[in-house]
Amino acid sequence: MTKLFVGNLPFSATEDSVRALFASHGTIESLALINDRETGRPRGFGFIEMSNADAARAIEALNGTDFEGRALKVNEAQARERSSGGGSRRY
Repeated sequence: MTKLFVGNLPFSATEDSVRALFASHGTIESLALINDRETGRPRGFGFIEMSNADAARAIEALNGTDFEGRALKVNEAQARERSSGGGSRRY
């Protein structure tokens, strides 16, 4: 299974519209569009999980293509290091 990062999504994009775009390239196991925690507004990116072969086809076909007036960025998601959230404290 491969997790894809989908960036530069228009704020008007819905899960249904993104699913329809990617469905022609293979089976979508999961899809999540990310919203801002405070406002609830779309952040303009999301993640899709597909089989390795389907993900490779989707990246090849969709990276840089126009979706509702925006050039999509589609690539394999990179693991993000979690921060502890506090930083160093000085007393």
